[in-house]
Amino acid sequence: MKDAETSLLELLADVGLAPELADTVMFSGSDPVLRLPYRIAAAAQAAIAACGVAAAAVHTARGGPRQRVAIDAAAAVAAMRSYRYFKIDALTPGDNGDPLTGFYPTADGRWVYLHCNFFNLKRANLALLDVADDKAAVAQAVAGWNGLVLEEALFAAGGCGALVRSPEEWRALPQYASVMQEPVLRLRRMGDAPRLNLPLAERPFQGLRVIDLTRVLAGPTATKVLASHGAQVLRLNREDLADSGFFDFDNGLGKRSAFVDLRTPEGRVAMDALLGECDVFVQAYRPTALAGLGYSTQELVQRKPGLVVVNLNAWGFTGPWRERRGYDTVVQSANGLAWTGEGQVPRFLPVAAQDYLAGYLMALGAMAALQRRQQEGGSWEVDISLAGVGEWFRSHGSVDPEVWAQAPAELSAQQLAACTTDSPSAAGVLSHLRAMPDMSATPPHWVQPAVPRGTHAPAWWNGE
Repeated sequence: MKDAETSLLELLADVGLAPELADTVMFSGSDPVLRLPYRIAAAAQAAIAACGVAAAAVHTARGGPRQRVAIDAAAAVAAMRSYRYFKIDALTPGDNGDPLTGFYPTADGRWVYLHCNFFNLKRANLALLDVADDKAAVAQAVAGWNGLVLEEALFAAGGCGALVRSPEEWRALPQYASVMQEPVLRLRRMGDAPRLNLPLAERPFQGLRVIDLTRVLAGPTATKVLASHGAQVLRLNREDLADSGFFDFDNGLGKRSAFVDLRTPEGRVAMDALLGECDVFVQAYRPTALAGLGYSTQELVQRKPGLVVVNLNAWGFTGPWRERRGYDTVVQSANGLAWTGEGQVPRFLPVAAQDYLAGYLMALGAMAALQRRQQEGGSWEVDISLAGVGEWFRSHGSVDPEVWAQAPAELSAQQLAACTTDSPSAAGVLSHLRAMPDMSATPPHWVQPAVPRGTHAPAWWNGE
Protein backbone atom coordinates (compact mmCIF):
# COMPACT_ATOMS: atom_id res chain seq x y z
CA MET A 1 0.00 0.00 0.00
CA LYS A 2 1.34 3.43 -0.97
CA ASP A 3 0.08 6.71 0.45
CA ALA A 4 -0.02 10.11 -1.26
CA GLU A 5 3.13 11.39 0.50
CA THR A 6 5.22 8.40 -0.58
CA SER A 7 3.88 8.54 -4.12
CA LEU A 8 4.62 12.27 -4.38
CA LEU A 9 8.25 11.73 -3.38
CA GLU A 10 8.58 8.97 -5.97
CA LEU A 11 7.16 11.21 -8.70
CA LEU A 12 9.53 14.04 -7.85
CA ALA A 13 12.46 11.64 -7.97
CA ASP A 14 11.29 10.28 -11.33
CA VAL A 15 11.51 13.72 -12.93
CA GLY A 16 14.59 14.97 -11.13
CA LEU A 17 12.92 17.48 -8.81
CA ALA A 18 14.18 18.06 -5.27
CA PRO A 19 12.45 15.96 -2.56
CA GLU A 20 12.25 18.97 -0.23
CA LEU A 21 9.60 20.43 -2.54
CA ALA A 22 7.22 17.94 -0.93
CA ASP A 23 7.68 19.70 2.42
CA THR A 24 5.32 22.47 1.26
CA VAL A 25 2.41 20.07 0.57
CA MET A 26 -0.56 19.43 2.81
CA PHE A 27 -2.82 16.45 2.09
CA SER A 28 -6.25 16.13 3.68
CA GLY A 29 -8.62 13.17 3.58
CA SER A 30 -7.92 9.64 2.42
CA ASP A 31 -9.34 6.61 0.60
CA PRO A 32 -12.02 5.54 0.16
CA VAL A 33 -13.75 8.72 -0.99
CA LEU A 34 -16.10 6.79 -3.26
CA ARG A 35 -17.16 3.15 -3.53
CA LEU A 36 -13.97 1.97 -5.24
CA PRO A 37 -11.62 -0.91 -4.44
CA TYR A 38 -8.54 1.02 -5.60
CA ARG A 39 -6.74 3.78 -3.72
CA ILE A 40 -7.65 6.39 -6.30
CA ALA A 41 -7.45 9.32 -3.89
CA ALA A 42 -3.83 8.61 -2.94
CA ALA A 43 -2.74 8.42 -6.59
CA ALA A 44 -4.75 11.49 -7.61
CA GLN A 45 -3.54 13.59 -4.67
CA ALA A 46 0.07 12.69 -5.47
CA ALA A 47 -0.23 13.53 -9.17
CA ILE A 48 -2.09 16.81 -8.61
CA ALA A 49 0.23 17.88 -5.78
CA ALA A 50 3.27 17.07 -7.93
CA CYS A 51 1.99 19.48 -10.59
CA GLY A 52 1.52 22.12 -7.92
CA VAL A 53 5.01 21.86 -6.48
CA ALA A 54 6.57 21.66 -9.96
CA ALA A 55 4.75 24.83 -11.01
CA ALA A 56 5.81 26.48 -7.75
CA ALA A 57 9.43 25.46 -8.39
CA VAL A 58 9.40 27.07 -11.84
CA HIS A 59 7.87 30.22 -10.37
CA THR A 60 10.49 30.32 -7.61
CA ALA A 61 13.23 29.96 -10.24
CA ARG A 62 11.74 33.03 -11.94
CA GLY A 63 12.11 35.02 -8.71
CA GLY A 64 8.75 34.23 -7.14
CA PRO A 65 8.22 33.32 -3.48
CA ARG A 66 8.03 29.84 -2.02
CA GLN A 67 4.46 28.78 -1.43
CA ARG A 68 2.24 26.17 0.15
CA VAL A 69 0.35 23.53 -1.84
CA ALA A 70 -2.74 21.69 -0.62
CA ILE A 71 -5.08 19.06 -2.09
CA ASP A 72 -8.07 17.39 -0.51
CA ALA A 73 -8.90 13.74 -1.23
CA ALA A 74 -12.48 14.47 -2.29
CA ALA A 75 -11.40 17.18 -4.72
CA ALA A 76 -8.68 14.92 -6.12
CA VAL A 77 -11.16 12.09 -6.76
CA ALA A 78 -13.60 14.56 -8.35
CA ALA A 79 -10.78 15.50 -10.76
CA MET A 80 -10.65 11.85 -11.85
CA ARG A 81 -14.17 12.17 -13.28
CA SER A 82 -14.32 15.84 -14.14
CA TYR A 83 -16.72 15.22 -17.02
CA ARG A 84 -19.43 14.06 -14.59
CA TYR A 85 -19.64 17.48 -12.98
CA PHE A 86 -19.63 19.58 -16.14
CA LYS A 87 -22.78 21.54 -17.02
CA ILE A 88 -23.78 24.18 -19.56
CA ASP A 89 -26.31 26.72 -18.28
CA ALA A 90 -26.94 24.43 -15.29
CA LEU A 91 -27.88 21.52 -17.58
CA THR A 92 -25.92 18.28 -17.88
CA PRO A 93 -24.92 17.69 -21.54
CA GLY A 94 -26.08 14.55 -23.31
CA ASP A 95 -23.98 11.42 -23.57
CA ASN A 96 -20.93 11.87 -25.80
CA GLY A 97 -20.82 8.19 -26.68
CA ASP A 98 -22.14 6.50 -29.79
CA PRO A 99 -24.95 3.97 -29.17
CA LEU A 100 -22.85 1.21 -30.74
CA THR A 101 -20.05 1.65 -28.22
CA GLY A 102 -20.15 -1.01 -25.54
CA PHE A 103 -19.59 -4.61 -24.48
CA TYR A 104 -20.73 -7.52 -26.67
CA PRO A 105 -20.70 -11.28 -25.92
CA THR A 106 -18.74 -13.49 -28.30
CA ALA A 107 -19.13 -17.06 -29.55
CA ASP A 108 -16.64 -18.43 -27.02
CA GLY A 109 -18.37 -17.00 -23.96
CA ARG A 110 -16.18 -13.91 -23.69
CA TRP A 111 -16.84 -10.19 -24.04
CA VAL A 112 -15.42 -7.70 -26.51
CA TYR A 113 -15.59 -3.95 -26.10
CA LEU A 114 -16.14 -1.92 -29.27
CA HIS A 115 -15.15 1.75 -29.31
CA CYS A 116 -17.27 3.59 -31.88
CA ASN A 117 -17.25 7.14 -30.50
CA PHE A 118 -15.31 8.54 -33.47
CA PHE A 119 -16.84 8.12 -36.90
CA ASN A 120 -13.66 6.75 -38.49
CA LEU A 121 -13.37 4.02 -35.85
CA LYS A 122 -17.07 3.23 -36.05
CA ARG A 123 -16.83 2.93 -39.81
CA ALA A 124 -13.87 0.55 -39.59
CA ASN A 125 -15.57 -1.58 -36.92
CA LEU A 126 -18.78 -1.85 -38.96
CA ALA A 127 -16.87 -2.67 -42.15
CA LEU A 128 -15.06 -5.53 -40.42
CA LEU A 129 -18.30 -6.93 -39.00
CA ASP A 130 -20.03 -6.31 -42.36
CA VAL A 131 -23.18 -4.88 -40.77
CA ALA A 132 -25.20 -1.68 -40.84
CA ASP A 133 -25.30 0.97 -38.12
CA ASP A 134 -27.62 -1.04 -35.87
CA LYS A 135 -26.83 -2.28 -32.36
CA ALA A 136 -28.76 -5.53 -32.71
CA ALA A 137 -26.98 -6.30 -35.97
CA VAL A 138 -23.61 -5.56 -34.37
CA ALA A 139 -24.42 -7.83 -31.43
CA GLN A 140 -25.43 -10.65 -33.76
CA ALA A 141 -22.25 -10.27 -35.78
CA VAL A 142 -19.96 -10.18 -32.73
CA ALA A 143 -21.71 -13.28 -31.36
CA GLY A 144 -20.31 -15.23 -34.30
CA TRP A 145 -16.68 -14.37 -33.53
CA ASN A 146 -14.07 -15.83 -31.20
CA GLY A 147 -13.16 -12.94 -28.87
CA LEU A 148 -9.40 -13.02 -29.33
CA VAL A 149 -9.70 -13.42 -33.09
CA LEU A 150 -12.03 -10.41 -33.26
CA GLU A 151 -9.66 -8.28 -31.20
CA GLU A 152 -6.80 -8.99 -33.59
CA ALA A 153 -9.03 -8.40 -36.62
CA LEU A 154 -10.20 -5.04 -35.27
CA PHE A 155 -6.66 -3.79 -34.97
CA ALA A 156 -5.69 -5.08 -38.41
CA ALA A 157 -8.73 -3.38 -39.95
CA GLY A 158 -8.00 0.02 -38.40
CA GLY A 159 -10.86 -0.28 -35.93
CA CYS A 160 -10.79 -0.04 -32.17
CA GLY A 161 -11.78 -2.44 -29.43
CA ALA A 162 -10.46 -5.02 -27.01
CA LEU A 163 -11.13 -8.43 -25.58
CA VAL A 164 -12.19 -8.09 -21.93
CA ARG A 165 -9.56 -9.80 -19.82
CA SER A 166 -9.11 -10.63 -16.18
CA PRO A 167 -6.16 -9.01 -14.38
CA GLU A 168 -4.39 -12.39 -14.48
CA GLU A 169 -4.83 -12.70 -18.24
CA TRP A 170 -3.50 -9.18 -18.74
CA ARG A 171 -0.43 -9.94 -16.64
CA ALA A 172 0.30 -12.99 -18.79
CA LEU A 173 0.56 -10.90 -21.98
CA PRO A 174 3.88 -9.80 -23.51
CA GLN A 175 2.50 -6.24 -23.60
CA TYR A 176 2.13 -6.23 -19.84
CA ALA A 177 5.78 -7.22 -19.51
CA SER A 178 6.74 -4.36 -21.83
CA VAL A 179 4.67 -1.86 -19.85
CA MET A 180 6.27 -2.94 -16.58
CA GLN A 181 9.73 -2.35 -18.03
CA GLU A 182 8.89 1.30 -18.73
CA PRO A 183 8.73 4.01 -16.05
CA VAL A 184 5.30 5.56 -15.61
CA LEU A 185 6.82 8.88 -16.68
CA ARG A 186 9.99 8.94 -18.76
CA LEU A 187 11.84 12.24 -19.01
CA ARG A 188 14.96 12.38 -21.14
CA ARG A 189 17.20 14.98 -22.74
CA MET A 190 17.02 14.88 -26.54
CA GLY A 191 19.67 17.39 -27.56
CA ASP A 192 21.55 20.54 -26.66
CA ALA A 193 20.03 23.99 -26.34
CA PRO A 194 20.94 27.07 -24.30
CA ARG A 195 19.52 27.61 -20.84
CA LEU A 196 16.42 29.75 -20.84
CA ASN A 197 16.33 32.26 -18.01
CA LEU A 198 12.70 33.25 -17.55
CA PRO A 199 12.00 36.70 -16.13
CA LEU A 200 9.91 37.34 -13.04
CA ALA A 201 6.20 36.98 -13.81
CA GLU A 202 2.96 36.84 -11.88
CA ARG A 203 2.29 33.22 -12.85
CA PRO A 204 4.59 30.17 -13.17
CA PHE A 205 4.29 29.63 -16.94
CA GLN A 206 3.36 33.12 -18.06
CA GLY A 207 4.93 33.86 -21.43
CA LEU A 208 5.39 30.18 -22.33
CA ARG A 209 3.60 28.73 -25.33
CA VAL A 210 2.11 25.25 -25.70
CA ILE A 211 0.85 23.42 -28.79
CA ASP A 212 -1.90 20.92 -27.95
CA LEU A 213 -2.33 18.21 -30.58
CA THR A 214 -4.61 15.95 -28.53
CA ARG A 215 -8.26 14.96 -28.14
CA VAL A 216 -10.74 13.58 -25.57
CA LEU A 217 -9.43 13.56 -21.96
CA ALA A 218 -5.80 12.78 -21.11
CA GLY A 219 -3.88 15.11 -23.41
CA PRO A 220 -6.38 17.99 -23.12
CA THR A 221 -6.23 17.64 -19.33
CA ALA A 222 -2.45 18.05 -19.43
CA THR A 223 -2.60 21.27 -21.43
CA LYS A 224 -5.55 22.51 -19.37
CA VAL A 225 -3.33 22.15 -16.29
CA LEU A 226 -0.52 24.09 -17.98
CA ALA A 227 -3.01 26.81 -18.96
CA SER A 228 -4.18 27.03 -15.35
CA HIS A 229 -0.65 28.10 -14.40
CA GLY A 230 -0.42 30.82 -17.03
CA ALA A 231 0.80 29.10 -20.22
CA GLN A 232 -0.66 30.19 -23.54
CA VAL A 233 -2.15 27.01 -25.03
CA LEU A 234 -3.17 26.70 -28.68
CA ARG A 235 -5.17 23.59 -29.41
CA LEU A 236 -4.84 22.38 -32.99
CA ASN A 237 -7.30 20.02 -34.68
CA ARG A 238 -8.12 18.89 -38.20
CA GLU A 239 -11.46 20.25 -39.29
CA ASP A 240 -12.51 16.93 -40.86
CA LEU A 241 -11.94 14.89 -37.69
CA ALA A 242 -14.74 14.19 -35.23
CA ASP A 243 -14.90 16.46 -32.21
CA SER A 244 -15.13 15.29 -28.61
CA GLY A 245 -18.53 16.80 -27.83
CA PHE A 246 -18.82 18.64 -24.53
CA PHE A 247 -15.37 17.36 -23.55
CA ASP A 248 -14.02 20.06 -25.87
CA PHE A 249 -15.51 22.70 -23.57
CA ASP A 250 -14.65 21.09 -20.24
CA ASN A 251 -11.07 20.53 -21.39
CA GLY A 252 -10.91 23.71 -23.45
CA LEU A 253 -10.73 26.03 -20.45
CA GLY A 254 -7.83 28.43 -20.79
CA LYS A 255 -7.09 27.56 -24.43
CA ARG A 256 -7.39 29.02 -27.89
CA SER A 257 -8.38 26.69 -30.75
CA ALA A 258 -7.47 26.54 -34.44
CA PHE A 259 -7.62 24.15 -37.39
CA VAL A 260 -4.42 22.86 -39.01
CA ASP A 261 -4.05 19.96 -41.44
CA LEU A 262 -0.48 18.66 -41.41
CA ARG A 263 -1.14 16.67 -44.58
CA THR A 264 -1.21 19.92 -46.58
CA PRO A 265 1.61 22.34 -47.45
CA GLU A 266 -0.38 25.17 -45.86
CA GLY A 267 -0.79 23.22 -42.65
CA ARG A 268 2.91 22.43 -42.42
CA VAL A 269 3.83 26.08 -43.02
CA ALA A 270 1.48 27.11 -40.21
CA MET A 271 2.86 24.48 -37.87
CA ASP A 272 6.48 25.40 -38.59
CA ALA A 273 5.71 29.04 -37.83
CA LEU A 274 4.10 28.06 -34.54
CA LEU A 275 7.01 25.80 -33.62
CA GLY A 276 9.42 28.71 -34.00
CA GLU A 277 7.93 30.32 -30.88
CA CYS A 278 6.78 27.20 -29.02
CA ASP A 279 8.01 25.91 -25.67
CA VAL A 280 5.96 22.70 -25.20
CA PHE A 281 4.52 20.37 -27.86
CA VAL A 282 1.92 17.86 -26.59
CA GLN A 283 0.67 15.04 -28.82
CA ALA A 284 -1.30 11.81 -28.39
CA TYR A 285 -1.03 10.11 -31.79
CA ARG A 286 0.26 6.58 -32.15
CA PRO A 287 4.09 6.42 -32.00
CA THR A 288 4.83 6.60 -35.73
CA ALA A 289 1.88 8.72 -36.90
CA LEU A 290 3.49 12.16 -36.58
CA ALA A 291 6.87 10.81 -37.62
CA GLY A 292 5.31 9.88 -40.96
CA LEU A 293 4.43 13.55 -41.43
CA GLY A 294 7.90 14.77 -40.49
CA TYR A 295 7.17 15.64 -36.87
CA SER A 296 8.97 13.01 -34.79
CA THR A 297 10.56 14.20 -31.56
CA GLN A 298 13.97 14.30 -33.24
CA GLU A 299 12.65 16.43 -36.10
CA LEU A 300 10.74 18.72 -33.74
CA VAL A 301 13.76 19.53 -31.57
CA GLN A 302 15.86 20.09 -34.67
CA ARG A 303 13.33 22.67 -35.81
CA LYS A 304 13.16 24.25 -32.34
CA PRO A 305 16.07 23.49 -30.00
CA GLY A 306 14.94 23.73 -26.40
CA LEU A 307 11.48 22.37 -27.17
CA VAL A 308 9.77 20.06 -24.67
CA VAL A 309 7.88 17.25 -26.46
CA VAL A 310 5.25 15.33 -24.50
CA ASN A 311 4.01 12.03 -25.98
CA LEU A 312 1.00 10.01 -24.84
CA ASN A 313 0.48 6.44 -26.01
CA ALA A 314 -2.26 3.96 -25.13
CA TRP A 315 -0.29 0.76 -24.63
CA GLY A 316 3.33 1.76 -24.05
CA PHE A 317 6.28 2.68 -26.23
CA THR A 318 7.62 -0.85 -26.64
CA GLY A 319 6.04 -4.24 -27.09
CA PRO A 320 3.74 -5.81 -29.70
CA TRP A 321 0.80 -3.45 -29.00
CA ARG A 322 2.70 -0.16 -29.19
CA GLU A 323 1.00 0.84 -32.47
CA ARG A 324 -2.53 -0.08 -31.43
CA ARG A 325 -5.22 2.50 -30.96
CA GLY A 326 -6.57 2.80 -27.47
CA TYR A 327 -8.54 4.98 -25.09
CA ASP A 328 -9.14 4.73 -21.35
CA THR A 329 -12.15 2.43 -21.78
CA VAL A 330 -10.34 0.22 -24.28
CA VAL A 331 -7.36 -0.13 -21.94
CA GLN A 332 -9.67 -0.82 -18.97
CA SER A 333 -11.20 -3.64 -20.99
CA ALA A 334 -7.88 -5.25 -21.80
CA ASN A 335 -6.01 -4.77 -18.53
CA GLY A 336 -8.60 -6.19 -16.15
CA LEU A 337 -9.99 -2.97 -14.69
CA ALA A 338 -13.38 -3.64 -16.32
CA TRP A 339 -13.38 -7.32 -15.32
CA THR A 340 -16.17 -8.24 -12.91
CA GLY A 341 -15.77 -12.01 -12.84
CA GLU A 342 -16.23 -15.07 -15.02
CA GLY A 343 -19.49 -14.90 -16.97
CA GLN A 344 -20.48 -11.49 -15.61
CA VAL A 345 -21.09 -8.37 -17.67
CA PRO A 346 -17.97 -6.16 -17.57
CA ARG A 347 -18.20 -2.73 -15.97
CA PHE A 348 -15.94 0.31 -16.12
CA LEU A 349 -14.67 2.09 -13.05
CA PRO A 350 -16.77 5.12 -12.07
CA VAL A 351 -13.65 7.24 -12.61
CA ALA A 352 -11.55 7.74 -15.75
CA ALA A 353 -8.44 7.40 -13.62
CA GLN A 354 -6.06 6.35 -16.40
CA ASP A 355 -7.06 9.33 -18.55
CA TYR A 356 -7.02 12.01 -15.91
CA LEU A 357 -3.95 10.74 -14.05
CA ALA A 358 -2.11 10.56 -17.37
CA GLY A 359 -3.09 14.18 -17.99
CA TYR A 360 -1.67 15.39 -14.69
CA LEU A 361 1.47 13.30 -15.11
CA MET A 362 1.99 14.65 -18.63
CA ALA A 363 1.72 18.16 -17.21
CA LEU A 364 4.18 17.23 -14.46
CA GLY A 365 6.64 15.93 -17.05
CA ALA A 366 6.37 19.14 -19.06
CA MET A 367 6.85 21.27 -15.94
CA ALA A 368 9.87 19.28 -14.80
CA ALA A 369 11.40 19.50 -18.27
CA LEU A 370 10.90 23.28 -18.30
CA GLN A 371 12.59 23.46 -14.90
CA ARG A 372 15.49 21.37 -16.19
CA ARG A 373 15.69 23.59 -19.26
CA GLN A 374 16.06 26.62 -16.97
CA GLN A 375 18.78 24.91 -14.96
CA GLU A 376 20.82 23.13 -17.62
CA GLY A 377 19.38 23.86 -21.05
CA GLY A 378 18.61 21.15 -23.58
CA SER A 379 15.64 19.80 -25.51
CA TRP A 380 13.44 17.31 -23.66
CA GLU A 381 11.01 14.46 -24.28
CA VAL A 382 8.33 13.11 -21.92
CA ASP A 383 6.68 9.71 -22.56
CA ILE A 384 3.57 8.41 -20.76
CA SER A 385 1.12 5.58 -21.59
CA LEU A 386 -2.40 4.89 -20.37
CA ALA A 387 -1.48 1.26 -19.66
CA GLY A 388 1.53 2.38 -17.65
CA VAL A 389 -0.60 4.80 -15.66
CA GLY A 390 -3.06 1.98 -14.98
CA GLU A 391 -0.31 -0.08 -13.39
CA TRP A 392 0.97 2.96 -11.50
CA PHE A 393 -2.31 3.74 -9.80
CA ARG A 394 -2.88 0.04 -9.03
CA SER A 395 0.52 0.05 -7.32
CA HIS A 396 -1.01 2.20 -4.57
CA GLY A 397 -2.85 -0.89 -3.37
CA SER A 398 -6.49 -1.61 -2.65
CA VAL A 399 -8.98 -0.73 0.05
CA ASP A 400 -10.37 -3.45 2.32
CA PRO A 401 -13.58 -4.75 0.67
CA GLU A 402 -15.65 -4.26 3.82
CA VAL A 403 -14.50 -0.65 3.99
CA TRP A 404 -14.93 0.46 0.39
CA ALA A 405 -18.30 -1.31 0.08
CA GLN A 406 -19.63 1.12 2.71
CA ALA A 407 -18.28 4.22 0.99
CA PRO A 408 -20.71 6.60 -0.77
CA ALA A 409 -21.43 6.24 -4.47
CA GLU A 410 -21.23 9.99 -5.05
CA LEU A 411 -19.63 13.07 -3.54
CA SER A 412 -21.76 15.08 -1.16
CA ALA A 413 -23.21 18.46 -2.16
CA GLN A 414 -20.80 20.10 0.28
CA GLN A 415 -17.78 18.34 -1.24
CA LEU A 416 -18.83 19.33 -4.76
CA ALA A 417 -19.52 22.94 -3.79
CA ALA A 418 -15.97 23.18 -2.44
CA CYS A 419 -14.37 22.21 -5.75
CA THR A 420 -16.66 23.61 -8.48
CA THR A 421 -17.01 27.02 -10.10
CA ASP A 422 -18.60 28.76 -13.12
CA SER A 423 -17.08 30.30 -16.24
CA PRO A 424 -18.59 32.20 -19.19
CA SER A 425 -18.28 30.76 -22.70
CA ALA A 426 -19.74 31.09 -26.18
CA ALA A 427 -21.90 28.05 -25.41
CA GLY A 428 -23.28 29.47 -22.16
CA VAL A 429 -22.27 29.47 -18.52
CA LEU A 430 -20.03 26.48 -17.84
CA SER A 431 -20.14 24.80 -14.44
CA HIS A 432 -16.97 22.79 -13.88
CA LEU A 433 -14.32 21.78 -11.41
CA ARG A 434 -11.98 24.54 -10.36
CA ALA A 435 -8.27 24.34 -11.05
CA MET A 436 -6.24 22.29 -8.58
CA PRO A 437 -4.30 22.18 -6.27
CA ASP A 438 -4.65 25.07 -3.84
CA MET A 439 -1.52 27.26 -3.96
CA SER A 440 -0.86 30.12 -1.58
CA ALA A 441 0.97 32.53 -3.95
CA THR A 442 -0.10 31.61 -7.50
CA PRO A 443 -3.51 29.88 -7.29
CA PRO A 444 -4.19 28.14 -10.62
CA HIS A 445 -7.02 29.53 -12.73
CA TRP A 446 -8.04 29.97 -16.36
CA VAL A 447 -8.20 33.33 -18.11
CA GLN A 448 -9.12 32.34 -21.67
CA PRO A 449 -12.75 31.13 -21.92
CA ALA A 450 -13.49 27.78 -23.55
CA VAL A 451 -14.30 28.21 -27.23
CA PRO A 452 -15.63 26.02 -30.08
CA ARG A 453 -13.05 24.23 -32.22
CA GLY A 454 -11.41 26.38 -34.87
CA THR A 455 -12.42 29.72 -33.33
CA HIS A 456 -8.98 31.26 -33.81
CA ALA A 457 -6.34 31.52 -36.51
CA PRO A 458 -3.34 29.16 -36.19
CA ALA A 459 -1.10 31.87 -34.72
CA TRP A 460 0.16 32.89 -31.33
CA TRP A 461 -1.68 35.60 -29.46
CA ASN A 462 0.49 38.54 -28.44
CA GLY A 463 -1.76 39.56 -25.56
CA GLU A 464 -1.75 38.17 -22.05
